[in-house]
Amino acid sequence: MLTEVVKIEEKNIDEKAGEELRKAGEIIKEGGLVAFPTETVYGLGGDALNPDSSKKIYAAKGRPSDNPLIVHVYRFEDVEKIVEDVPEAARKLAKAFWPGPLTMIMNKNDKVPYETTGGLDTVAIRMPNNEIALKLIEQSGGYIAAPSANTSGRPSPTLARYCIEDLTGKIEMIIDGGQVGIGLESTIVDLTSEVPMILRPGYITADMLKDVLGEISIDRTIIDSSSTQRPKAPGMKYRHYAPKGQLTIVQGSQDKVVEYINTMTKKAVLDGKRVGVIGTDSTRNLYDAEVVKSVGSRDDEKTIAHELFKVLREFDDENIDVMFSESFDENGIGQAIMNRLLKAAGHNVVTL
Repeated sequence: MLTEVVKIEEKNIDEKAGEELRKAGEIIKEGGLVAFPTETVYGLGGDALNPDSSKKIYAAKGRPSDNPLIVHVYRFEDVEKIVEDVPEAARKLAKAFWPGPLTMIMNKNDKVPYETTGGLDTVAIRMPNNEIALKLIEQSGGYIAAPSANTSGRPSPTLARYCIEDLTGKIEMIIDGGQVGIGLESTIVDLTSEVPMILRPGYITADMLKDVLGEISIDRTIIDSSSTQRPKAPGMKYRHYAPKGQLTIVQGSQDKVVEYINTMTKKAVLDGKRVGVIGTDSTRNLYDAEVVKSVGSRDDEKTIAHELFKVLREFDDENIDVMFSESFDENGIGQAIMNRLLKAAGHNVVTL
């Protein structure tokens, strides 16, 4: 299959770009797949109401078919057409955070095929805060099922070149909209339980949700590797975001973390391994590894979230065999950062 790559600037969607988006929309209407930017990561889009399109998404990614897909909409009224009923909590959250990096799980109706929901009677829905994405959804008929646009298990793409690397020859089109803004996937909250529950942490934090709804619970399996339950939301069950090499998270005091990582780096080098370290602006110069990357400042967790997946991909680009990462605070956005790191590392953690 020939994969067409088109460049569109979100802030400059001119007539030519509009025509490209109409073409992309037709591809999706006809059952094809298009990778496109959102404010979180790049998505791999197909017609959410076409079971064959969802099957193609699973095949292109190599994704387990019981891992639900998120349905993307461009206006709130379209939610009412694909769910049994819209909870009042959903209306409140949409008013506060849509368009934006929040996915809500509701009970689906018959319009949404089980191929899209991973066999579940619930559907995950969000409205992305990206003009390219919103216009594409509109052009494609209003409902795009879209997981991250990468080979299943690999770090989610924040740049189009990683979509090209993973999906060329497997899908019809890739829209290059530049680097995304946030860098981590959306927060997922389940509205079908008595108390709304966070199933995946993200940019919209628990405190932000509590400010709107008053009461929120958190599925503790988001930072636990022992769950064997069928996933109700993307990323709950399977190893995700993983670089090709072995990643270890090291937690403890800064001095002990630096000493441990430098000791293990020397051993790995003696074994002929290339070593990479994920640090911060204040610690990057303390490490002896061949490749040391900062994900930003601990005083600004948004920069860490923005850089994390890009850094993991860069380690793959540089053929790093062994990686070590500092751990991060699990409050606020830090919870989302650690959730992604733990999955990337296969919960391989050293505590000093």
